[in-house]
Amino acid sequence: MASTPDTAARPAHLGWRLLALLYDALPVLALWLLTSAVVYALRGGVPVTPGSPGAWLELALLWAVTGAYAVLSWRRGGQTLGMRPWRLKVVAADGRPAGVAMLWRRYAVASLSLGLALLWSLIDDERRGLHDLAADTVLVRLPKPARG
Repeated sequence: MASTPDTAARPAHLGWRLLALLYDALPVLALWLLTSAVVYALRGGVPVTPGSPGAWLELALLWAVTGAYAVLSWRRGGQTLGMRPWRLKVVAADGRPAGVAMLWRRYAVASLSLGLALLWSLIDDERRGLHDLAADTVLVRLPKPARG
């Protein structure tokens, strides 16, 4: 990792990543419920049949909504809601803010690997997951703010 926005920032280990994912489950669940309610309303109150093309389309929509939440959060400030309490931030490998294409690639690899991309962070020198390597990003843990 070249330089980070704060020289005291360091790569985040797997435990912090998992805690952030756990916290992010709450806003994502709310987005899924809202999205499913909209689909249900657009279908005139008829639920999709499991395994049908409509169910697969709804699943793709839920994946895209989740990605939009993550990418917009990362692009806006480098953090999702779940990353904030743990002081985690996604940046480009050179320390600058990551671009939208990088962030979508990061999300796609992470989600399509069903989380297995995270395991690479256990053996990588810079604690980067496969999704970080694919997107040329790094997840850092920022230092505690100075009290004053």
